[in-house]
Amino acid sequence: MTPHITLEQWRSLIAVVDAGGYAQAAQILNKSQSAVTYAVQKIESLLEVKAFEIQGRKAILTPTGQMLYRRALALIDEANDLEKAAHTLSAGWEAEIHIAAEILFPSRLLLACLDRFGQESPRTRIELTESVLGGTAEALLKGETDLVISPLQPPGFLGELLMRIRLVAVAHVDHPLHQLGRELTNRDLRAYRHLVIRDSGTKRDRRAVSVEVDQRWTVSQVATSIQAVSMGFGFAWLPEEHICEELKTGLLKPLPLREGGTLEAPLYMIFANPDFVGPGVKRLAEIIRESVKTYSSVDV
Repeated sequence: MTPHITLEQWRSLIAVVDAGGYAQAAQILNKSQSAVTYAVQKIESLLEVKAFEIQGRKAILTPTGQMLYRRALALIDEANDLEKAAHTLSAGWEAEIHIAAEILFPSRLLLACLDRFGQESPRTRIELTESVLGGTAEALLKGETDLVISPLQPPGFLGELLMRIRLVAVAHVDHPLHQLGRELTNRDLRAYRHLVIRDSGTKRDRRAVSVEVDQRWTVSQVATSIQAVSMGFGFAWLPEEHICEELKTGLLKPLPLREGGTLEAPLYMIFANPDFVGPGVKRLAEIIRESVKTYSSVDV
């Protein structure tokens, strides 16, 4: 069925609600009050509903009007997204690409991918956000990024599994936990400081790698956690790719835990808008996909 109500009429309804009245909406839309009133009345007439009721000098939404308002907002947002995507596709490669990458993703690998992309499209600017757990998914949900590499798949999004990252429980070679000379349990860990990397989302993910301990330091960067563990200030589960040198030299040693000493975290590549992926984002995704396939711990 062909819609009888135009986007402009829906915009008028939204403006009346947001502005609090027909006169205010007319000023915002730079139209006459009669034109705004007619647009809303046209919606009510065509749908045979009552969207507003007048209380004093204000137009108040009816329950039906509230539903129309919510759906109209979604419709306008979708139309704006469609126009933006079409403009991007018609204009060639994007002028700027926004990426949100989980800090577990090997930074050397990511930088190599960006450099390779930069050689193909030197004029495209890259805005990279390095985030943790919920912060990566949150950037996607807020529309702040074009592409994410995340351990989580937010509702409504499907990701492509890129790789699995090994997290190893480690401590300084001289840490008291290594002096026990036996297999360790979670009970053994409770007396020592645990170093945790903070979820960068506004709502912290309680599924982060953690154990019940009396002492805990929470930091915001992997580098800070590695530095603290290397100085003997506690133990932590750290991505193996980030501590290859420390493990090789023996500065850090894996804890001989009975269980949970090594964990795996999946990393997914997710497009913000799969239906309208720009050529630049598509090419960058291809580069990341190809690079991950040939990546190994030897490369780090």
